[in-house]
Amino acid sequence: MSNADKRENLRLLEKTAGMSANQRLVVMLYALHPTDRSGAVLETAANLAKLVGMAAPVFSRTRKQVIEAGWLEETERIGHIKYYRLEPKRLGQSVVVPLRRAT
Repeated sequence: MSNADKRENLRLLEKTAGMSANQRLVVMLYALHPTDRSGAVLETAANLAKLVGMAAPVFSRTRKQVIEAGWLEETERIGHIKYYRLEPKRLGQSVVVPLRRAT
């Protein structure tokens, strides 16, 4: 991880200072997890919950709170599984056209 990446992660931690520990953990997980070209984390909630040691229902409830706070946006849905990415505006990025996953 480069120093620029480390600084960006520290800025993200500062921006999430008013959130609960679980909410911050979910935001940081989405910030650090590998993504596709659109920025989406293509992993199920159950697998993400396992990765951070959270019960799946707790992870889903916390992720819903983070979505409602405007930190995550849905990028696509395959069957009943929804995939999310960090909201680019929260990261200081401007998006003119919403990105879609390449097929």
